[in-house]
Amino acid sequence: MRFGILGPLFISADEAASMPTAPKQRKLLALLLLNANQLVSVSECVEELWEYDPPASAVATLQTYVMQLRRFLRTGAAPCLASTERLITRDRGYGIVTREGELDLAIYNDKVRQGQTALAVGDDRTAARVLRGALSLWRGSALSDVQPGPLLNIQLAGLEESRLGVLQQRIEADLRLGRHQELLSELSVLTRRQPLHESLHAQFMLALYRSGRQVDALQVFHRIRRVLADELGLSPSPPLQRLHEAVLSADPCLEAPVAETPPAIYSLI
Repeated sequence: MRFGILGPLFISADEAASMPTAPKQRKLLALLLLNANQLVSVSECVEELWEYDPPASAVATLQTYVMQLRRFLRTGAAPCLASTERLITRDRGYGIVTREGELDLAIYNDKVRQGQTALAVGDDRTAARVLRGALSLWRGSALSDVQPGPLLNIQLAGLEESRLGVLQQRIEADLRLGRHQELLSELSVLTRRQPLHESLHAQFMLALYRSGRQVDALQVFHRIRRVLADELGLSPSPPLQRLHEAVLSADPCLEAPVAETPPAIYSLI
């Protein structure tokens, strides 16, 4: 059995995948899976499904949706679930029970923890490999086929922040391993998609400089400086300005590390 939320919502069993077609049932299922193995209160379910204007029959209708989801899990596209209760009701709340290795989000979080542990002890090769594996679990935007309500929106924003942070950490490990040329295309796309993200621009500048493209690295700095000024009325942060100065002066600390250790200036970004 597999449950997927890092992309379009899905449940699969015996290589077959199917989902409830009713939008509110899908939204409820998504909320429960994002909080797998925890109880989601009735009030939270009502807020997610009807936002701030629930009908008088909201609780009764929610109970109907839960009953329909339970029936789907038992007899629909995932009949192998019939032998055990996955959708539980307790203390005016609902929850979905998942086991180890079934939910892509749980697998992602485990891999992220492993990768960050490797980073902390300086094992960049393992960190890059494990974090790359974590990111490969994403199949686009999380719950891309579900119309989120207020609670899902908050959690989805957190997931996207996590994804971007893990991506930065993986790139950091790759830079420490001397893979700067391999990163150029990826960082070019990322900085265009995230025009205000200073850390990604710093990584792009470093990768360009180490690839013998000092002028291009300086142009990346000038581009983000203009965007920050135009969009926010701000100047680049002190760490990014120090990186710019180091690139201008061809500071030796920017050279690719021999012993796979990060350069002093880059470590501040």
